[in-house]
Amino acid sequence: MIRFLSITLIGVVAAGIGLVALMAFMDPQAVMNLVQVKLPNTDAYSSIRGVYGGAGLTIVTVLLFLAITDVSKGLLLTAILCGFYALSRIATSQIEGPLGAFGRQWLLIESSIGILALLLWWARSQEEKNTLRFGL
Repeated sequence: MIRFLSITLIGVVAAGIGLVALMAFMDPQAVMNLVQVKLPNTDAYSSIRGVYGGAGLTIVTVLLFLAITDVSKGLLLTAILCGFYALSRIATSQIEGPLGAFGRQWLLIESSIGILALLLWWARSQEEKNTLRFGL
């Protein structure tokens, strides 16, 4: 059950990032519309396509690879990734001011996923200890 939940969580995170990455490749402005920002030139389009599209698909590839080959490392990457997303939103709220509804919603989602990934990682480690100890 823990393995299923772990792989599902990694898959959901990969799917979410993947959808934004595909959107960025097809229409970078659509990604920026989520935060009401107009891209002013082709360099801006290229940057969004590269960061959200290219880097996003790289993250998706690594998450899916780890979901298949090493679920525990996949959970740790998920926790780190979501944790840094959340930390970035907290930093923004402290430096630039309060987050809007979009930022607050994603801070909650990213924090929750990061914590869940850590809990599943811990549960898997306990399960592995018991398997080694009792030969189950």
